[in-house]
Amino acid sequence: MIIRPITDKDLDALFLIATESGPGFTSLMPDRDALARKVAHSMASFERRVTNPDDEHYLFVLEDEATGAIMGTTGIEANAGHTRPLYHFRRNTVTHHSRDLDLRRSVETLTRCNHYTGYSEICSLYLRPEFRRANAGKLLSRVRFLFMALHPERFSDNIIAEMRGVSDAAGQSPFWDWLKAHFVDMEFCQATHLVGTGYTDFIDELMPSHPLYTCMMSPEARAVLSQVHKHTRPALQILAAEGFQHKGFIDLLDAGPTVECALADIRSVKASSACRVTIDGTDTSTRTHSGYEHVSYRQNNPTLVTNTGTADFRATITSEVSAQPYPGSSGGSQPGTLTVPSALAEKLHLAEGHLARILPLNQAAPARTHNTATELNYAY
Repeated sequence: MIIRPITDKDLDALFLIATESGPGFTSLMPDRDALARKVAHSMASFERRVTNPDDEHYLFVLEDEATGAIMGTTGIEANAGHTRPLYHFRRNTVTHHSRDLDLRRSVETLTRCNHYTGYSEICSLYLRPEFRRANAGKLLSRVRFLFMALHPERFSDNIIAEMRGVSDAAGQSPFWDWLKAHFVDMEFCQATHLVGTGYTDFIDELMPSHPLYTCMMSPEARAVLSQVHKHTRPALQILAAEGFQHKGFIDLLDAGPTVECALADIRSVKASSACRVTIDGTDTSTRTHSGYEHVSYRQNNPTLVTNTGTADFRATITSEVSAQPYPGSSGGSQPGTLTVPSALAEKLHLAEGHLARILPLNQAAPARTHNTATELNYAY
């Protein structure tokens, strides 16, 4: 499995992913023209010289090395809300109090806002069902954190993820059903398509700007506030283990939670480190234990490895590398040494003396589920 930036040759696969992912996956909609523009924008973003985040959007694909098939996608929006408003509902508690009558009542409200404008957003994570295997979802999720750690000038200091809310197999959202009945006479799939293709004017024109009292909502709508789609639960668990927290902001369309974390506080960022590459040309099939000082690390600990490029960025999870810290260093500023087999180095566009970034998965945030079948479902 290799992560790389998307190219125009991946458009057919991206359209297939957008179709497979279903309603509610607004960051990738099955609109071929819109997807083509997204691919072109991503390619230009990777090529651009950046000193501060602007309107860049970075979209990666996960490629099966054996077949060349695209297994999934993952992305980063550098500056959310830059080109179009980024709306949320904020969950608040309002207390009404009459001193004379000695009556008090606290009620929850939803208030439309643009709280997260300017944050960087991780998005577009989707792993195709036939490729759900060990470490694939982890690679799609965590590679973004290493890319941001490598290029902090391209991103905000604070990161968000909008998690897909609850909808059924037919694409119906209980939360949107209530909004539709009272405010916007539009099907959920139409609303998500408009937002996914960049049209948000209808939100200002039709959706309420005044606070909504949740006690007046249907029980079905209230029940899904801040809840995630069943296919999104494992991704949310990974983000929670990374340090992401939900602070009461939810999606306008399906009420899914938005979670946030400072870039510097993300567990995978803190646990990753820089290494100087040494190429090992020895045939791995003939190696013996006596040939390696750190053979146990090589055999038993999968490691996420990336180069430090942008347009030529590459990453994978492998057990074929061996890392040694810089002598006398406890993970400080001096890079250690990473021994990489020559075939893997070629795939990752690494050469002798290049810098790489590594994240041993035994130091990464653990998944909070032991159900293997479940933890291999990823979509948000």
